[in-house]
Amino acid sequence: MALMTVNEIAEALKVHPRTVKRWITERQISAIKLGDRAGWRVEEEALQAFLEERRQDGDLGKAAA
Repeated sequence: MALMTVNEIAEALKVHPRTVKRWITERQISAIKLGDRAGWRVEEEALQAFLEERRQDGDLGKAAA
């Protein structure tokens, strides 16, 4: 189980970290809150599921880049 930070996901998908945080707060991506200082972590499998769902919905946008 590899965990990714918001910044790592943002960099990989070429989106702003606020976009990733919005996806998390909107429960589009399953994430774990490690505390105020540590922030959010997302399992690689959860990110892959999010991307696959967006592909199926035809909402490729920046997240599929």
